[in-house]
Amino acid sequence: MTPKASPTQNDRSPLILGIDLGTSGIRGALIDTQTRQPIAFYAVPLALPIRNANTSEQSPELWLEGFELLLRKIQNAQQTAFIEHIILDATSSTVCLVNADYQPVSMALMYDDKRATAEAQLIAKIAPRNSGAHGASSTLAKVMWLYENTPHSESFFVCHQIDFINVFLTGLPQITDANNALKMGFDPINMVWPDWISQLLPTITLPKVVLPGDFLGQIQPGLVEKYGFSSKTKVYAGTTDSIAAFLASGAHQLGDAVTSLGSTLALKLITEKPIFAPEYGIYSHRLKNQWLVGGASNTGGAVLLKHFDLEALIEHLKKIPERPQNTHLDYYPLLCQGERFPISDPCFQGNLDPIPDNPETFLLGLIEGLVSVEKLGYQRLTELGASPVTRIFTAGGGLKNRVWMTLRSQELSAPVLQSLHTEAAFGVTQLLEIQSFNDQT
Repeated sequence: MTPKASPTQNDRSPLILGIDLGTSGIRGALIDTQTRQPIAFYAVPLALPIRNANTSEQSPELWLEGFELLLRKIQNAQQTAFIEHIILDATSSTVCLVNADYQPVSMALMYDDKRATAEAQLIAKIAPRNSGAHGASSTLAKVMWLYENTPHSESFFVCHQIDFINVFLTGLPQITDANNALKMGFDPINMVWPDWISQLLPTITLPKVVLPGDFLGQIQPGLVEKYGFSSKTKVYAGTTDSIAAFLASGAHQLGDAVTSLGSTLALKLITEKPIFAPEYGIYSHRLKNQWLVGGASNTGGAVLLKHFDLEALIEHLKKIPERPQNTHLDYYPLLCQGERFPISDPCFQGNLDPIPDNPETFLLGLIEGLVSVEKLGYQRLTELGASPVTRIFTAGGGLKNRVWMTLRSQELSAPVLQSLHTEAAFGVTQLLEIQSFNDQT
């Protein structure tokens, strides 16, 4: 039998390459432009950041090494020639300084680095209350710390994790997206850098900001030769990892929400108008012509695992009836003092009293508490002006918790659905519209 010939560029659909730049690894998803479905996933690990009490940093060179290793895997699978569109997401508020040649002159401070406490106090005196730049873990606080603690022998530029790889792909520096720029203090409503930032960073040139999904530029010719890309390959502005994960769920229309239950409980909702309520930890990101608003509670799966090890948790869940009776324990489960959303109070103690003798009753009460916090969270967003919730997609490890899913279906005001996909590398490709491809070709 004559072997079937390999497909050529003329007899198969072009591909989109979605890239998720993470902290511990890089993921890639190849998406067929006609079906909009993934055809392959690739992954490479990264060395974990160096972490201490309030510090977390990583070498930017690791990102590039990992990224090129990922490209080599895709090339070895003979797929690079069919890729015509590339778009990335990356960890929010991970940033370094680079020189005029876009070479790093500092380590990258990671999303969870909190060393810039003095800088955060300066920001609090100048920045508007609703700015995303507040806090020691904000991008702006980190950039201020880096600027003060890096030898000044040349001009420096701000470089988010996503920007570092986009420059490698296009050769075009000093461009970022509105989602990654939010915690740097960017104003996403008016799409400008506010004047007050110049008081804090008077000598740093801030990058141009474009919308997620906007066309950035063609891939560099050298990468076409090195990795076998199509000469038509285009690169687009991306977004943050959490927004990409939201888009992977299938949520895409006004009123769509995603609840993610991992160690903590996070809610996000597509709404018509932006909401900025920092007193509840609520900010809004631009999402095409709409807005993505959300908040994160300190409750979550970590509370369950504090009281039950994983094996015991699984066994006790099996013993809870399919349609359990309400315990009326009215718990607000927290690991420790303090809550961010939907209640904002650093002294809030939560409630886990009384604790019954029966472990299944106690576990059921904890899960009821998680559902109550989620319900209150969506009520809070609506009270603040968000669009009514019409569908709630579900992501995170909580999907495996049958009792949690059942109670949510009973208590929440909108249908509860499972996420269609979980990979951020797939989700980021949802920022691209097929029509925009036709307009550019």
